[in-house]
Amino acid sequence: MSLLEIKNLKKSFGDNEVLKDISLTVDKGEVLCIIGPSGSGKSTLLRCITKLETQDDGIIDFDGTLGLVFQDFNLFPHHSVMKNICNAPIKVQKRNKEEVYKEARSLLKKLDLEDKEDAYPYELSGGQKQRVSIARALAMNPDILFFDEPTSALDPELTGEVLKVIRDLAAEHMTMVIVTHEMNFARNVADNIIFMDNGVIIEEGSPDEVFSSENQRMKEFLGKFTD
Repeated sequence: MSLLEIKNLKKSFGDNEVLKDISLTVDKGEVLCIIGPSGSGKSTLLRCITKLETQDDGIIDFDGTLGLVFQDFNLFPHHSVMKNICNAPIKVQKRNKEEVYKEARSLLKKLDLEDKEDAYPYELSGGQKQRVSIARALAMNPDILFFDEPTSALDPELTGEVLKVIRDLAAEHMTMVIVTHEMNFARNVADNIIFMDNGVIIEEGSPDEVFSSENQRMKEFLGKFTD
């Protein structure tokens, strides 16, 4: 069952055609990883799907709620961890405050942040900030969770704790679309992988299919992974 279907998506910025006729589907419970070099259109694709950008042409068929985790956290610096997580469910979804706070505390415990609910973003490590961002997205009870290079702003030693959270969500069959530069992670967590370059999908399929592709551009990108 497809939760998300994209047909012939196009997006340009001036004369720069960033997305050229992109089509894909995401099924319920699927983890789709999108890989590719910088400037290939990966983040623009996510921004179009999540309505942060408006596509020029094409169809995005998605009827549900979504969560988005940004690469640079996007936490409100003047709000506590708890307020960062609870504001949207209370103000946007009009949910009961006590219920939202209860769910938020459960999420913080799950993400090993139960002692940080009164902390402010400046008091957190990069890995902790990103886990708060994930908790904030999950608090909206999304049908699909989108990640835009969730570890790119982190020191290597903090990357593992965030990837573990995403692996745990995958094990719980959370539907996710993940733009990532972590190749081993993509290979291990994804059900399907899309390789984008220059605004088009060059290769798509299971991790084994993509990582063993004979496409020359794919080989160049993967480098050591295809040795």
